[in-house]
Formats: sequence, structure tokens, C-alpha cells
Amino acid sequence: MELTGKERFGMDDLMEIIRLLRRPVGGCSWDSVQTHQSIRMNFLEETCEVLEAIDLADSSLLCEELGDILMQVALHTAMEEEQGRFTLEDVCTGVCRKLIYRHPHVFAGQAAPGLSTWDELKNREKGRASLTDELESVPATLPALMRAGKTLKRAARYGLGPADEAAARHEAQEQVRQLLAGDEASPAEREAQAGDALLALTAYCRLAGVDPELALTRATQRFVKQAEETTPSTEQTLCADRNLEVRKNDES
Repeated sequence: MELTGKERFGMDDLMEIIRLLRRPVGGCSWDSVQTHQSIRMNFLEETCEVLEAIDLADSSLLCEELGDILMQVALHTAMEEEQGRFTLEDVCTGVCRKLIYRHPHVFAGQAAPGLSTWDELKNREKGRASLTDELESVPATLPALMRAGKTLKRAARYGLGPADEAAARHEAQEQVRQLLAGDEASPAEREAQAGDALLALTAYCRLAGVDPELALTRATQRFVKQAEETTPSTEQTLCADRNLEVRKNDES
């Protein structure tokens, strides 16, 4: 397949490029030796860059970063293809079947499902039949606040956790009080208290309609902006240092 002279490319072209790069002979010395584990964090980094582009509302950057995500998909798929386990067609088949199965109101002419029906379809598809199945299927690699939120949401379907926003607020206040009152606590105890307080605050956020992950992200962004506005720039600091040095020389 001639690639160098093309103006437009598709997913098949991307897969072909990745296969060429991963050739032991004539390929790229870096790409050819990568494994799922060696580029595992690359996927996370590329995903974060997509989120950054979304937050910036930058369509050009989003287009570029989504391409990097597709490259990660192609790389991991190529590794499995080399071992004869699955291909890109298998990946697409799986996700297409999933979408069709979860949208019977679109593809099977059935009534539009409510949220409970959607969850039931997912659980049936995944073979989840108990609270344990639901909780253990929440990825442990999710950011801590996101994982806590998903875990609490699933537990709530079984009647676990605070019943409403008021109860969640009371529990959060109590856990924060215990954390701040723990002057005599050991480091391990403080860690446990901090974890309980964060979990309780996450439960409160969920029932109050607040995404805790997003809330903390935006609070951090505000902190960074405030710090930049109140902290002298490097140039200002250097100027102040030079002025101080001149005054010292004048006085001596």
C-alpha cells in the first residue's frame, strides 16, 4: 500500500502504518519492541490531553488528540493481532454489537428504556447479578474520586449509603469534624479519617448533583490562576533583586 503520497487516510491506513512500524526488520526500533505494559501510561496521558482540549473548547487540538487516541487503539490492537488473539474488526464488532444491544428502542423497535432498564441491560450483558459483581467491576485504575462516585452510585441501588442529600450532608459534616479533631491520631489513623471524610464528601456531592472530580479540577484551576496573579513573575523578581543589589552598592 502506497502511503507517502496520500492526502487523506482512514483507519485501515493507520493500522497498516502501525504494522509497518512494528516490523522487527525495517520497522521502527522503538515501536517494534513496545508492549501493552510499556505504553500503558501513554494511553492515560493521551486521554488527559483529549480532556484538556475539550475543556479549552479547541476543535483543532481535539482533532489532533483524538488521533493520538486512535493511535493507541491501533498499537494495542496490532499487538494482539500479532499474537492471533483479535483484530481491529473484532474490536469494532464488539462495540457495535454492544451499542445495538443497549439501544433496543432504536434497533429493535422497542419502547425507549429508562435508566433502570439501561442498567439492567448492562448488568445482563456483563453477567452482573449481585452487589459484589457491581462493585468489583468498577475499575480500580480510575481516579480516586471518580471511582468513589461510581462505587457509591452502584451501592445506592442496593440501599447502601445515605438516603438523601440531607443525610449525606450530616455524614460529611461528622466525618470532617472527626478528621479535624484528630490531634492525637497516628499518621495511619489520620489517613483513614481523611479517606472517610473524602468518601462522605463524595457521597454528598453525588446527591447534591455535583461531580466531585470536576469540582476539584476546577478548584485547582482557580488556585493556579490565583497563584499566578498574586506571585511576582520571574522577570519581576529578577528586576527587584537587581534593584536591591544596586541600592546595596550605592550604600556601601
